[in-house]
Amino acid sequence: MQPDLRVLLFVFCIAYIFITALNFLFARIYYRIRGGRPARSRSAVFSEWLILGIAFVGFLCVLYGRYIEPYWPEVTRVELRSPKVRKETGKVRIVHISDMHSIARAGLEPRLPGIIAAEKPDLIVYTGDSVNDSGGLPVFRGLMKQLTAIAPVYATAGNWDLATEMLGHLYQDTTVNFLQGTNLKQDVRGTPVWVAGISQWHDDQVWPSTRGIPKTDFSIFLFHFPDGIGDAAGQRFDLYCAGHTHGGQVALPFYGALTTNSSYDKEYEAGLYRVKNTWLYVNRGIGMTKSAPRVRFLARPEITVIDVLPGS
Repeated sequence: MQPDLRVLLFVFCIAYIFITALNFLFARIYYRIRGGRPARSRSAVFSEWLILGIAFVGFLCVLYGRYIEPYWPEVTRVELRSPKVRKETGKVRIVHISDMHSIARAGLEPRLPGIIAAEKPDLIVYTGDSVNDSGGLPVFRGLMKQLTAIAPVYATAGNWDLATEMLGHLYQDTTVNFLQGTNLKQDVRGTPVWVAGISQWHDDQVWPSTRGIPKTDFSIFLFHFPDGIGDAAGQRFDLYCAGHTHGGQVALPFYGALTTNSSYDKEYEAGLYRVKNTWLYVNRGIGMTKSAPRVRFLARPEITVIDVLPGS
C-alpha cells in the first residue's frame, strides 16, 4: 500500500471513530433532556460502548503523544565489531543524534548534554534537520556548543536546513565539524576513524567525500537520508548514519511507521541494518517537524550509542 494511502486510511479511521463517538454522546444528551430513549438491541448497546471506549483510549493516546512521548528520550545501544579497530583501543564509542527541529521554546535540548556526557563518547555525529524556524537558532547553537565540550562533533545538513536557508547560521560560533563532501580523521586511542559527510546526493559531494580514506581504516558516512545506502554500501564506508524518517513519528503497534518520506518506504524506517559490507543506522531523531502534527507515538526521541569493538 502506498504511504499516502496508508496515512489517509489511518486519518479516515480516526475521524470516523471520533465523529461516531461524538454522535453517540450527543444522542445520550438529547434523550436525557427529552426524557426517554427508544429500546435498542444488546448488539447496538455493545457497539456504542465499544466505539466510546476506543475513542476514549484514542484521546488518551493523543495526550500521551503530545505531552509525554516527545519529552521521553530513549538511549538505544548498538554493538558492532570491526577488524579495523585495534585491540589496544578497546572500543570506539559513537553517539548519533538527528533531526533536532529546534524551536524557540526548548524541548529536550537542555537535557541532551547530560545524557550524552554520561555515555562518555569518543565522537558525536549529527545528521541534520536542525531548526524549524529562526526562533530555534539560539536553542540549537547553544546545544551544539555544549556537545562540543563533551567530544568532537561531526555534522551534516538535512533537507529542512536547506529549505529554510539557515544553513550558514547553524554552526556559527561553534567548533562543530560541518561536512559537505569532505572528510576528517580522528585518532581514537590508536585507531584512526574517518568521518565523511554530504548534505545533498550529488556526485560532486559523494565521491570527494571518500578521497584519502585508506581501506584499512574505520570510516563513517553521514547523510541525512537513508536513501543513499545502495550506493554508499558499494564504497568503503563501514558505518552509515542517517535520520530523516523520525521512525514515522507516529507508528502503530506491530506495524511500525505509517510513512517515512523515504524512497525505500518502510525498508529502512528506523534502527540497524546490514547492507553488503556497510552497517546502516537510521536514528528516529529528537524533535518534530513543523509541517506535521507535533506528536510522537511509539517513536520516542532517540540517542543512539554505537560501540565498535575489535573483531570480525
